[in-house]
Amino acid sequence: MAHITTDDGVRLYVEETGSGIPIVFVHEYAGDYRSFEPQVRAWSRRYRCITFNARGYPPSDVPDDVEKYSQERARDDIKSVLDALKIEKAHILGLSMGGFATLHFGFAYPERALSLTIGGCGYGAQPEKRAQFTAESLKVADKIAELGMAEFSKIYSMGPSRVQHLNKDPRGFEEFRQHLAEHSTRGAELTQRGVQARRPSLYDLVDKMRALDVPTLILTGDEDEPCLEPSIMMKRNIKSAWLAVMPGAGHNINLEDQELFNRLCLDFFHQVESGRWMNRDPRSVSNSILGVK
Repeated sequence: MAHITTDDGVRLYVEETGSGIPIVFVHEYAGDYRSFEPQVRAWSRRYRCITFNARGYPPSDVPDDVEKYSQERARDDIKSVLDALKIEKAHILGLSMGGFATLHFGFAYPERALSLTIGGCGYGAQPEKRAQFTAESLKVADKIAELGMAEFSKIYSMGPSRVQHLNKDPRGFEEFRQHLAEHSTRGAELTQRGVQARRPSLYDLVDKMRALDVPTLILTGDEDEPCLEPSIMMKRNIKSAWLAVMPGAGHNINLEDQELFNRLCLDFFHQVESGRWMNRDPRSVSNSILGVK
């Protein structure tokens, strides 16, 4: 347990467990470093597991300036963690907001990533949903400021892609909701305004996706509607990506279906580490249905 300092002077809380090849976990908006406890407990037997809280999430610092929060800062905070811990390369695993940060990390610092795992990524990404997502993000920020996180967590945790977790595991869901209720009201508000509402659409990043050559695993639940089509789009444009769709799953995929999530990720890591991860065969991309010209 320690704090590291980013290049713009913000302290981030970091925990390390285990030894071996490093995995850096990047949490979602409604989560924090505790969200990866099921993975850390299982994977730290063979891996060096590193979790951290994003800026705005105590015990990390909560800057009181919205300009301290952005997609670029979220991306670079991952690099700050690697640099502070003297890690040259690591598996980078991010969910939702953390999935966006992981993708952007791959664009900017591909040489620092053994692999990218991008889970539950795509909220508000579709061009026709962009304006709606921005407006809803700002509305969420206003509601957080008005109600406080303890009260707002009761609303946010019951979103249409969260109820799957509640239905499968009420006890685990309540732990997730209680952790959410403990988040900083000011940090949660500014993260919505600075990161969520301002981030670029995935559909504006297609050229960067086509240039990406880092082994990539895209994960989504089949009932996480905002992420389904963006996940397929990423799969089609990242030549080094595989896509796994988890059945009957919503947004909290690493918590609600821990066994399947862990198996998919570990198999991916092993493929990468053994040198057996392959980019998509160009022959599989064709306008022909049956391959007959």
